[in-house]
Amino acid sequence: MDNFNDSKALAIEIAKILDKKKAQDVRVLKVESLTVLTDYFVIASGTSTTQVASLADEVEYELSQKGLEPYSTEGHDTKNWVLLDYSNVIVHVFVPNSRAYYDLEHLWADGEPVDISEYLTPDSSIE
Repeated sequence: MDNFNDSKALAIEIAKILDKKKAQDVRVLKVESLTVLTDYFVIASGTSTTQVASLADEVEYELSQKGLEPYSTEGHDTKNWVLLDYSNVIVHVFVPNSRAYYDLEHLWADGEPVDISEYLTPDSSIE
């Protein structure tokens, strides 16, 4: 990723990192017209709290190697829902039952889904 100011490119890079580490149901949602908080959400699931922690750690590690640190993080203690705030992109990594409970895709249904299927391995993309 060459341009950290391009929030869509950052969201896609994060989705690719999550996919590479076997995250499930990776989604990118454009919400910039709905909130001043961020431009994009990247939402993904891990199969366990251990995988959720590993996925979040990998995103932090890969982006730190490129000079980008999160402004804040939440949820590393319980690992049911880890949030990484990169300002223009907020990453949500859930265990499946927490993802279903909070249902961010429904809550932010007015957001615009970004087609990231070309960047993901075929089995992880859900249309």
